[in-house]
Amino acid sequence: MKILIALKVNGVLREVAVEPNRTLLDVIREEIGLTGTKKGCDEGDCGACTVLLQGKPVNACLVLALDARGKDIVTIEGLSGDGGFHPLQEAFLRYNAFQCGYCTPGMLMAAKAILDQNPSPTEQQVREGLVGNLCRCTNYSRIVQAVLSTAEGAVRP
Repeated sequence: MKILIALKVNGVLREVAVEPNRTLLDVIREEIGLTGTKKGCDEGDCGACTVLLQGKPVNACLVLALDARGKDIVTIEGLSGDGGFHPLQEAFLRYNAFQCGYCTPGMLMAAKAILDQNPSPTEQQVREGLVGNLCRCTNYSRIVQAVLSTAEGAVRP
């Protein structure tokens, strides 16, 4: 039996009919059609499905869509509100902070949450903030450099 719910995704209110056991990840990808949020382990271990829920990073594979009703959800598609690149995306490009790109949406969303909470984090704080996001094919130091270069007051190359 499906339940009609309203989800506010990237500032847009969307009504979707969902089964009670559907995850936010599956609803975002399959019902709403936003496929930037990746499905990795489906167990909350890899961070590929990271979205911001009420401004906090969560693994969308562990959140039931029903539990996200009435809450603000931001996916990678909503990272840049004006259609251009977000400064974090520009920094990831500048520092070559990705290879295959599968983890990149989750990394970017976790990085945004770090900078939203602390606009001038230390390297250690960035590393701790990204601990739930795994990358299997790139250098974490480039990811950390990209986040730090975006931080408030950072000297940009």
